[in-house]
Amino acid sequence: MKMYLISDNIDSLTGMRLAGVDGVVVHERDELKKALEKACADPSIGILLLTEKFGRDYPDIVNSAKLTHSMPLIIDIPDRHGTGRSPHFITDYISQAIGLRL
Repeated sequence: MKMYLISDNIDSLTGMRLAGVDGVVVHERDELKKALEKACADPSIGILLLTEKFGRDYPDIVNSAKLTHSMPLIIDIPDRHGTGRSPHFITDYISQAIGLRL
């Protein structure tokens, strides 16, 4: 199984290619939808990486893909501008999961 990246910028794709991860750059809603369908239909892809911008701009498409496909595993990653998450996102996530304030 291999990893595959769908990115909104060439810099993230270039960096991942240096690590041996192939991928594609898309900018429009329809391009993202087609790229997700193609990647999810490829049985050799085990992990699908998406830059976080897609989750913010097109949450309906990303969430639908995550809910309807058991493979590949779809993971949001920060892009070259860093993460859009709060600095305490891990602590907040744990607090929500176990119901205790840390």
